Amino acid sequence: MNDLRLRSIPVIGPQREAAQLEGSKAFAKAFMQRHHIPTASYAVFNKTQIDEAKRYLLTLTPPYVLKADGLSAGKGVVILNTVSEAYAELDEMLAHSKFGKASDTVVIEQFLTGIELSVFVLTDGHSYKILPSAKDYKRVGDHDTGLNTGGMGAVSPVPFASEAFMNKVEQRIVRPTIDGLQTDGIPYQGFLFIGLMDVNDEPYVIEYNVRLGDPETEAILPRIQSDLLQLFKSVVTQQLHTETLQIDPRYAVCVMLTAAGYPEHYEKGYRLHFAEASSDALIFHAGTKQMADDQLCSNGGRVVAITTLGNTLQEAIDTTYQQVKTVDFEGRYHRTDIGYDLLPYTK
Repeated sequence: MNDLRLRSIPVIGPQREAAQLEGSKAFAKAFMQRHHIPTASYAVFNKTQIDEAKRYLLTLTPPYVLKADGLSAGKGVVILNTVSEAYAELDEMLAHSKFGKASDTVVIEQFLTGIELSVFVLTDGHSYKILPSAKDYKRVGDHDTGLNTGGMGAVSPVPFASEAFMNKVEQRIVRPTIDGLQTDGIPYQGFLFIGLMDVNDEPYVIEYNVRLGDPETEAILPRIQSDLLQLFKSVVTQQLHTETLQIDPRYAVCVMLTAAGYPEHYEKGYRLHFAEASSDALIFHAGTKQMADDQLCSNGGRVVAITTLGNTLQEAIDTTYQQVKTVDFEGRYHRTDIGYDLLPYTK
C-alpha cells in the first residue's frame, strides 16, 4: 500500500547508490582505490573475460581469492590453494553462473595474511562516531573448523586493536571513506561495517557492509551507554557531531546457540527450556517462535544468542558460558572456544 505517511518516517540506512558498497564488490574496490583506502590488490572480470582472468591468476601467489561481485547469501567468496582449482572455480562462477547473476562479474584479490576484526561507524553523512570494535567467529566448529555460518559468537572490544592501530584505522580508512562518499556525491546516513585485516599492525579493508553485522551487534550494542534513539535523531538532523558517545569499558562476549546440523539441514520446533539466568545476562532471540500455549520453540538455525559483560575478557567468557547452561532445547549446539584465542592479547 502506498501510504504517504510513511515518507515522513526517518530511516537510518543508506540509499540505493551507497548500498552498492555492500551490494557490489567491484563497486567497493573501485571506491577504495579511488580514495586511496588500503585494501588488497585486485582485478575485475566478466563472462567474456575468462581467459584474461586465468592469465591474471598466474601473476598471483596462492592461495587465490575469488569473489562473486553481487550478494550471494554469504557464499560468494572462495579461497583456493592451487591454480587449477582457481581455474575450475572461475569456469563455475563465470561460465556456469554458480551464484546466479551475483557471479556475472568476479573480483580476484590478493590474499592477505593476518587477523580479522570488525569496526563499526555511525555517520550522518558528514560527521561520524566510531563504535566499539568486535571480532566474530564464522566457522561452525571449535578452533575455526567446519563450514562457514552466519556467526557463532563475538567479542568486543578486540584486545589486539591497540589505540595506535585504531588511530590508523580512523585516519587511513574511516575518515577517507566518509570524505570519499561526500566527494562522490553519495548521501550516507546510518551504520557502516568495515571488515578489516590486521596485517603486521597495518589495517586493510576486506569488505564494507552497510549495516551492523551479526552476531557482532549483540556484543557491541550492550557496551554503548549513550541513548541510541538520540544518536539516531542526530543522524537524521545531521547533528551527530554534537553528541558524545559513551562506551562501557568492559568486555562483552556473545555465544550463539544453534540447532543440531546448522548450517546445513536442521530441525525446527523444539521447545526451549529456561533456567533462572543472571539479571545481567542478555538473551537475544534469533530463531524462536511462540506457540499457541505461549511456550517458545526453535524456529531457525541460529536460535538464541547470549551475551554478558565482564571486567576482564576471561570473566566475560566464564559468565557467558555459565549463562549458556540456562537455556536448553533438543539438539542444542554451540562453540566452546569463543574468545579464548584473544586471551593472550590481554596479558
